[in-house]
Amino acid sequence: MFGGNRSAEFEQRLNGVSYAEIAAAGGGILSTVNATRDATEEELLRQALLRLQPLLAEGVTCLEIKSGYGLTLDSELKMLRVIRKLATLLPVDIQSTCLAAHALPPEYKDRAEDYIDFICDTLLPIVAREKLADAVDAFCEHLAFSPAQVERIFDAAQALGLPVKLHAEQLSALHGSSLAANYHALSADHLEYATQEDAHAMAASGTVAVLLPGAWYLLREKQHPPVNFFRQYQVPMALASDANPGTSPVLSLRLMLNMGCTLFGLTPEEALAGITCHGARALGLAASHGTLAEGKVADFIHWPLSRPAELIYWLGGQLPCTVVYRGKIRGNVHP
Repeated sequence: MFGGNRSAEFEQRLNGVSYAEIAAAGGGILSTVNATRDATEEELLRQALLRLQPLLAEGVTCLEIKSGYGLTLDSELKMLRVIRKLATLLPVDIQSTCLAAHALPPEYKDRAEDYIDFICDTLLPIVAREKLADAVDAFCEHLAFSPAQVERIFDAAQALGLPVKLHAEQLSALHGSSLAANYHALSADHLEYATQEDAHAMAASGTVAVLLPGAWYLLREKQHPPVNFFRQYQVPMALASDANPGTSPVLSLRLMLNMGCTLFGLTPEEALAGITCHGARALGLAASHGTLAEGKVADFIHWPLSRPAELIYWLGGQLPCTVVYRGKIRGNVHP
């Protein structure tokens, strides 16, 4: 959930302007924070509806939307309320995640511990009381929050009955994924710098490895997630869009299937499991979604293809013939 976009910055980077220069001029994540804070609930709702249309057109029937670009009490609650509103307007199941620990807001410059206090003592109790989120996320990285700070957030979230998940090992090895495993987190995302030890810990806890090839591609990263370690220890691997205005402006889950195979070396079977059964598990919905089984939600798609790999092979092209959502054919996805 966010206001505006950063296409102008994308063009600047193509012309050689560095991210540091863009940020110094008021761009980067701060520009999205400002746009999100300035937007009304109605404006955020309208923008989100437009971005959801391509995903629904491809047949998506369940997805996650996170907060994290407000970073104040009013703005984070505003975003979470819009997410809950979206779920009432569209034929798609939406899981809401509170990612207030996404970045340090300018008001808390050099006061990270105070911001963690705010999240734990003020924001999360309201989120839990108003049932605005299904999980709590954080970003564990040198440029975001330390493992010790993440532990404080996870302790507060779990005390309120909220499951946790984590952005970890995207840019460096802080063993955030092992930390997530210690808390039996639903998922750990990115994981480019995860180690064999991290993979072993995730396997033991059942934490899903969520791979985000869109961000890897847009940032022109070199370090790949340790897919072979995840295979070795049978860590379930999910694929996701990581749709955000800064590092992954991705509105196609099919493209992530292809990138997961071509960039990360997944097999077609692994990629398809990554957006079905393992994706559901990463959302805490394994008991109700992700596979066709008695007692589960009847979500499935009819594609005019000769074999499953064709869905991954084509970049764009044919849309599904039929989308069945909760046992009924889904028609017009416009609210």
